[in-house]
Amino acid sequence: MAEGKINPMKEIKVDKLILNCCVGESGDRLTRAARVLEQLTGQQPVYSKARYTLRSFGIRRNEKIAVHVTVRGEKALEILERGLKVKEYELLQQNFSETGNFGFGINEHIDLGIKYDPTTGIYGMDFFVCLTRPGNRVSKRKVRRAHLGYSHRIAKEDAIKWFQDKFEGVVLAKAI
Repeated sequence: MAEGKINPMKEIKVDKLILNCCVGESGDRLTRAARVLEQLTGQQPVYSKARYTLRSFGIRRNEKIAVHVTVRGEKALEILERGLKVKEYELLQQNFSETGNFGFGINEHIDLGIKYDPTTGIYGMDFFVCLTRPGNRVSKRKVRRAHLGYSHRIAKEDAIKWFQDKFEGVVLAKAI
């Protein structure tokens, strides 16, 4: 290939950003966590239910215990940037999956720039980023579905390189 030309089909972009806030109980704390996610994203969050009863944690089957929201496009990149700023653009090697996605968590939502409200409290949340390449739709569509070639899949190394190039981030081998 000629010098300086890159294949536009190989460019990696953010498909979606999932924000998850697990409270571990239903009720007032869960609705306040949903309000925090709505403030952050401007979208209505979805409630997640417990799969089965765990008496030691005090949760019952089908009880709402968490809220999550999926963000796409420019808004996803902007929220991801704020989340990485909290982590000081440092992630661990184990934050990246073999399929080219990565995730991390923050302890306090007020670090993202949301003003602290004593009636709401402080909530931590998980960020999970799904990366994709153009042409990935062939493996997802309903009609004429096809397999994605091995060279077109995003590997762990590709995701790490994208993170380092895009955000000038640091990937540490182990926690300090």
